[in-house]
Amino acid sequence: MFVKSNNTSKNLFFLALILTASGLVSPPLALLSGLIYGFCLEHPFHLETKRLAKFLLQVSVVSLGFGMNLQDILQAGRSGFLYTAASIIVAMSLGLGLGSLIRVDKKSAFLISTGTAICGGSAIAAVGPIADANEEEMAVSLGTIFVLNSVALFLFPVIGVLFHLNQEQFGLWSALAIHDTSSVVGTTARYGPTALAIGTTIKLARALWILPLSLLVAALLKRRPKNGERSNTTIQWPRFILLFCLAALLKSLLPAFNSTFAALNHLGKVGLTATLFLIGTGLNQNTLKRVGFRPLLQGLALWIVVGTGTLALILFNWIHV
Repeated sequence: MFVKSNNTSKNLFFLALILTASGLVSPPLALLSGLIYGFCLEHPFHLETKRLAKFLLQVSVVSLGFGMNLQDILQAGRSGFLYTAASIIVAMSLGLGLGSLIRVDKKSAFLISTGTAICGGSAIAAVGPIADANEEEMAVSLGTIFVLNSVALFLFPVIGVLFHLNQEQFGLWSALAIHDTSSVVGTTARYGPTALAIGTTIKLARALWILPLSLLVAALLKRRPKNGERSNTTIQWPRFILLFCLAALLKSLLPAFNSTFAALNHLGKVGLTATLFLIGTGLNQNTLKRVGFRPLLQGLALWIVVGTGTLALILFNWIHV
């Protein structure tokens, strides 16, 4: 049961947020602290935290770009293009099939498949309005992806060590098998700088597929707006991807500012840790109830297939960076 919101819960929230933003707490510990808070206390700033986490995540990802070399980014992006295209097609097909088999609402099943195939919440936010998904369908899909992202932050590094994955292998696997960019960044940052560079680059390149998928959905549906209703085909493409690449470009072209870029990169890592705490506080009993059993089962089954499949391909060296 929740402990009712009071001054104690507010004070604990601010204390934990300051601690996680101090650089003294590791990313997984920050997430765990957030989860404990979310399940044990009634959140006094639930809506504000969601907005802050989204903003802080994007700023942190951009700041992390100051620690990467543009040449490495382009190389990893080229290497991962075919893997990304193939995995998106497979994940979408499997997801829609599983959704039909488990009898998940069609739009929720489509959104969960899209979030798994491309880049989690960003893809759902972009495609959902075009598919005319209502608030409940969006909430269920986002909640399913959110729960699985939280699990990935803990589980993937453990599996990586268990199977002796090097940083290149782990970065590629994380980019192909984890939903959100935030979770890829948080997971690979724990594994090492090379894993972070490869995982983030391929994941951001994967996010570019939001645009063609959104256009395809809009073309297939061709929904005409009702009287007095505005057209609902605006594509919400994550702009922070461009800023991330710009940061990497500046890092590559202006070596005289390396000390400044290093400081900005460090701030990005600290910001990411605080973001993971905020994300954790948003997961509670109500979130799990709202998601329901069938959508969560679809998302989990699809995630297991994609995760184990890509891991096997990497271990047998059938795909590599």
